[in-house]
Amino acid sequence: MMGDGIQEEKDYEPQTICEHLQYLFALLQNSNRRYIDPSGFVKALGLDTGQQQDAQEFSKLFMSLLEDTLSKQKNPDVRNIVQQQFCGEYAYVTVCNQCGRESKLLSKFYELELNIQGHKQLTDCISEFLKEEKLEGDNRYFCENCQSKQNATRKIRLLSLPCTLNLQLMRFVFDRQTGHKKKLNTYIGFSEILDMEPYVEHKGTRGLSSPPRIEPAPAPPALEGEVLTTGLPGGSYVYELSAVLIHRGVSAYSGHYIAHVKDPQSGEWYKFNDEDIEKMEGKKLQLGIEEDLAEPSKSQTRKPKCGKGTHCSRNAYMLVYRLQTQEKPNTTIQVPAFLQELVDRDNSKFEEWCIEMAEMRKQSVDKGKAKHEEVKELYQRLPAGAEPYEFVSLEWLQKWLDESTPTKPIDNHACLCSHDKLHPDKISIMKRISEYAADIFYSRYGGGPRLTVKALCKECVVERCRVLRLKNQLNEDYKTVNNLLKATVKGNDGFWVGKSSLRSWRQLALEQLDEQDGDADQSSGKMNGNTLNKDESKEERKEEEEELNFNEDILCPHGELCISENERRLVSKEAWSKLQQYFPKAPEFPSYKECCSQCKILEREGEENEALHKMIANEQKTSLPNLFQDKNRPCLSNWPEDTDVLYIVSQFFVEEWRKFVRKPTRCSPVSSVGNSALLCPHGGLMFTFASMTKEDSKLIALIWPSEWQMIQKLFVVDHVIKIMRTEGGDANPSETQYISEPKLCPECREGLLCQQQRDLREYTQATIYVHKVVDNKKVMKDSAPELNVSSSETEEDKEEAKPDGEKDPDFNQSNGGTKRQKISHQNYIAYQKQVIRRSMRHRKVRGEKALLVSANQTLKELKIQIMHAFSVAPFDQNLSIDGKILSDDCATLGTLGVIPESVILLKADEPIADYAAMDDVMQVCMPEEGFKGTGLLGH
Repeated sequence: MMGDGIQEEKDYEPQTICEHLQYLFALLQNSNRRYIDPSGFVKALGLDTGQQQDAQEFSKLFMSLLEDTLSKQKNPDVRNIVQQQFCGEYAYVTVCNQCGRESKLLSKFYELELNIQGHKQLTDCISEFLKEEKLEGDNRYFCENCQSKQNATRKIRLLSLPCTLNLQLMRFVFDRQTGHKKKLNTYIGFSEILDMEPYVEHKGTRGLSSPPRIEPAPAPPALEGEVLTTGLPGGSYVYELSAVLIHRGVSAYSGHYIAHVKDPQSGEWYKFNDEDIEKMEGKKLQLGIEEDLAEPSKSQTRKPKCGKGTHCSRNAYMLVYRLQTQEKPNTTIQVPAFLQELVDRDNSKFEEWCIEMAEMRKQSVDKGKAKHEEVKELYQRLPAGAEPYEFVSLEWLQKWLDESTPTKPIDNHACLCSHDKLHPDKISIMKRISEYAADIFYSRYGGGPRLTVKALCKECVVERCRVLRLKNQLNEDYKTVNNLLKATVKGNDGFWVGKSSLRSWRQLALEQLDEQDGDADQSSGKMNGNTLNKDESKEERKEEEEELNFNEDILCPHGELCISENERRLVSKEAWSKLQQYFPKAPEFPSYKECCSQCKILEREGEENEALHKMIANEQKTSLPNLFQDKNRPCLSNWPEDTDVLYIVSQFFVEEWRKFVRKPTRCSPVSSVGNSALLCPHGGLMFTFASMTKEDSKLIALIWPSEWQMIQKLFVVDHVIKIMRTEGGDANPSETQYISEPKLCPECREGLLCQQQRDLREYTQATIYVHKVVDNKKVMKDSAPELNVSSSETEEDKEEAKPDGEKDPDFNQSNGGTKRQKISHQNYIAYQKQVIRRSMRHRKVRGEKALLVSANQTLKELKIQIMHAFSVAPFDQNLSIDGKILSDDCATLGTLGVIPESVILLKADEPIADYAAMDDVMQVCMPEEGFKGTGLLGH
C-alpha cells in the first residue's frame, strides 16, 4: 500500500487523488460490502459522471498522473511501482538501404495501441504494429552517414515488456465520409495465453533480446549496437489474460462499459457491471450477451468459431495480460492502521444499515401480514346484498387490495357532479359495497365524502336523459325543420334566424350536446389524482361558447337585430319552437322586431362618408393623373430640360394617397403631405443630392411644379422641399449646381447613417433566408426552373398592414384636416426604420427557408439552426453572403455583416443521408471537451 509520507491522524480523511485511491484499495480488500462506491475518488478527480468518456484515454491520463504523483515519494518501491508493473520500452529503428546504418529512437510505453481494421486475430494486430515500413520517394530518410536522402526501412523493435501488458484495440476511428467518429464492430479473436517471444527480435549482437522483467527495466543502451542480455528464461515471455474491458453499444459517442476480471489467486472470472458483480461458472471467461448489439439484421455478421482457450469479441476494447509465473501472487497486504480504521468505520455503518434494513423489512412483512388479514377479513363482506350499501372509488379499492403499497384516504371527489352528488356517468368507475365494509374503511383510512344510496344526483339523471333524447331525436328534427323551412311565412308569426346558423344548426346542436356530456369530466378531473385547472377550463369553454352560440350571427355590436337582411331569414313559429329545444338561450327576434336604431344612424353616416370619399378620390385622381399612374416622372440623375425646380414629397405619402384613390371606401383620405418626415429636428434635409439619386431614391417622390401647385390646393403642406438647378458661378460658369431648400443638415445626416448601421447590427428576432446551392446554382426544392414570386396579389394588397391601434406619426388622415405638429427626432428615427424595412424587404422564393436570428448569436449557432432546417451537418456547411465566405464559427452574425432580410447561400459537402442516431449528430456538433478541467490534467 502507498502509505509513505501520510500522517496517521485520528480523524484522518483522504484528500488527494492518491489518498482516495489508497482508501479505495483498502475497501476493496477488507470491506464487508458487496460492491464499493467510488464517489469520493471520482469527486477528487473532478469527473462529471453524467458525461460519457473514453476508457482508453482515461487509462493513459490516470497512469501518467499516478506515475507523476508517486515519483515524489521517498520509498523507492512506491516511487517506481507504476514503471515496474506497467512500463515497457521499444525503439523506432530506421535502417539506411544504401550504407546499412541503423539509428534508433527509444520510447517507453504503458500500452500498445493496435489497429484492428482488416484483422481477425490479436496476433495479426500485433504483427502489423511491428511491421516494417518502407521510406521511399518523397518520404525518403536523411542518412547522417551518407549525408543525403536515401531509401530506408523503419519498424518498431520491442526492447522490454512490462509485467502487466495493456493492449488497447482501436475500435473508434474517424470516418472521412461522414466527418465524425464511428465504431468498428469487427470480431477479434484473442487467446487466454499470449506468447510474446516471437515478437521480440534476436539478431546476435546487433539485435535486442530483452524479455520482460519483474524488476525495473535496465537503463536504455547509450551506444548503437550494444548487446542487451536477459536475466530471465525464455518462458518469461508468456502472458495470461487477466482482464477484458467491453464497450457495449453501436455508436462511438454512447454505450456502456463492462469489465471481466480474473482473480489471480483462485483463477475465477468475475463480471463487473456497475454495482452488479457476477461470478462466472467453471473458472471460465464468458462474454455472453455483451456481444449482442442492436444492429439491423442486414449488418449482423456471424460469430467465428473459437477453439479452446480462445475468445472472439466485437466489443472487446482493452485487453490486459499478466506475466505468467509459477508462484501465485500474494494479494493479502497489511493495510495501514489509519486506513483500516476508516474501513472499520465504514463496515460499522454498513452493519447498522443492514440491521436497519432488516428491521424495515420485518416491519414491512408485519404490515403485509396485517394487511393480508384485513383483506381476508373484509373481502367476503364487501358485496352489498339486501343490506344498505355505499359507493366507493373502484381505483381506491384496487390500491387497497395491492398489499405492496400503503393505502391512502378514500377520495370520492372525482366522481361528483356540479351539484356535489354522484354523477350518473361515473357509476362505471365506482364500486357498490356493503355499509358494514364502508364503516370499517372510513374508520381506518378516513376520507370522503361518503356516497350512500341517496347520493345519486337526480338532476343530472334528468339532464342526461334529456340530452340522450335530443341526440336520438336530432336527425328526425333536422328533417322536420328542413320541411318547415320550405313553407312561406305569412303575417307576423315568423322569427328572424341567421342564415349561417340555419346552415350549421345540426352540427351546433350536436357539439352543444356533446359539450354538456363532457361537463362532468372537465369539472371532476382524474379519479384520485390531479384536478383540472378551473380557470383554464372556464376560458376554453367561454371561447367555445363564443364560436358555437346559435343565432348570434344576426346580432349587431349593440346586441340588437342587425340591419342587413341578407344575413337572415324568416322561419315559421313551428320551426323556431323546434330549434329552441336545442338552443333555449338563443337570442329571439320576432318578425315585427325593429332593427337597431343606432346601426341605422351609423349606416346613413357611413354611406354619406363613402360618397364623400369617392368624390374626393375622383377629384384628386383627375387633378394628379400622372402621379396616380406613375407616368412621366422626373428623375434627378437625368434632370429634365424644361424646368429648373423639382419638388420633393415622401414616397410613403404617395403610396398612401394611391391606396386611398384606388379604394376610397376602404381607406381614409390623406390630408397632409407630411414632409417633416424627410427633415431633421433642426429643419434640415436628411438626404444628399447623390443619395437621392441612388439608395434614398425609394424614400422620396419627385413632383413637377404644376403638380406641386395642385398638391398645395388639395393637401395640407407642412414643409416645402425643393431642388433647384443653377448654372455655375464666375469660377466655373459651365458647371451645373443643384441646391436643396432647406439645406442639408450634415450632423443629422451622419447620425442617421450611424443609426441605420447600428440597427442593422443590433437586431433581435429578425428574419434571414437560407438558400441551398448545388454547383454554384440555386436549386429549387420542388425542381422548379423559375424563381418567380406569385403575382396574384394586387399592389395595394402587398402593402404591409399596420398593427391595430397604431397611428402613423407623419400623416393626419382624419377628416378634420388640421395641420400636424412637427415630429420629434425619435419619431423620425422610428419612421426611418419603417422605411428601411419596407425598402429592404426580401421576397421569399420557393426553395428558400426563413430563419429567425439575432445579431449577437454566433455563426456556430446559426449552423445548428441550418442543420435542423436542411439536414446538413455543420461541418458539411459552406456558407456565403454576397460572395463573402462565412467561416469564423465564434463570430457573431452582426460582425459578419448578416443583416435582416439577408440571403445566405448554403453549399453542402457530401451531405449525410442518414445518421446512426440524433445523439451522434449533437455530439458531433458540440466540440469534444474530453477530460478538460478534471484532475487528470492537473487542474
